[in-house]
Amino acid sequence: MPLSPPAPRRPLHTRRIECRGYRRDDGLWDIEGHLTDTKDYAFSNAHRGTIEPGEPLHDMALRLTVDDDLTIVAAEAVTDAAPFGVCDAIAPAFARLEGLAIRPGFNRKVKALLGGVRGCTHLVDLIGPVATTAFQTLYPILQREREARGEASADRQGRKPGLIDSCHAFAADGAIVRQRWPEWYTGAAAASDAAADPDGTGTAGTGGG
Repeated sequence: MPLSPPAPRRPLHTRRIECRGYRRDDGLWDIEGHLTDTKDYAFSNAHRGTIEPGEPLHDMALRLTVDDDLTIVAAEAVTDAAPFGVCDAIAPAFARLEGLAIRPGFNRKVKALLGGVRGCTHLVDLIGPVATTAFQTLYPILQREREARGEASADRQGRKPGLIDSCHAFAADGAIVRQRWPEWYTGAAAASDAAADPDGTGTAGTGGG
């Protein structure tokens, strides 16, 4: 479904973010993000002169190389266009991401390492989509490979799946969790089942005994 029809307007600014995930021949994974900002009008910049419509004000890229556990083993950033000549000098600082794992608490650690004057606002903003792309790249491939080897997934090993309560769709009391992970479902039906079978024997309402 598209957005509702807009009021009369004219375009002014476009930000584009593209992220891609790759599996490397050495078994690691490259996750890359590219960010550009363009205007629909010409304007003057003290460091670059006139920036024409469609010419990037920001043109920046980030590559995170991760292992199967989503631990960053290498990080590289580049700035090809920026409003100030000093902007590209901070790119090497993004190597500080090496050693971090993309798991709960990751964003907080990124801010501690690269927030404020320690980094670049736009490259830091790009880390979030790149991290999400890393999960989307690795999870389905590794899951299929585990299943092919006959290995149990986390939920089959008695561990709560990380997706639960990660968003509205995966709410622990929602229909999707009830269907996919009924043992972790906390909705009204789960409470009703517990009341009907308080000792967990599964015999309530069967007429047995």
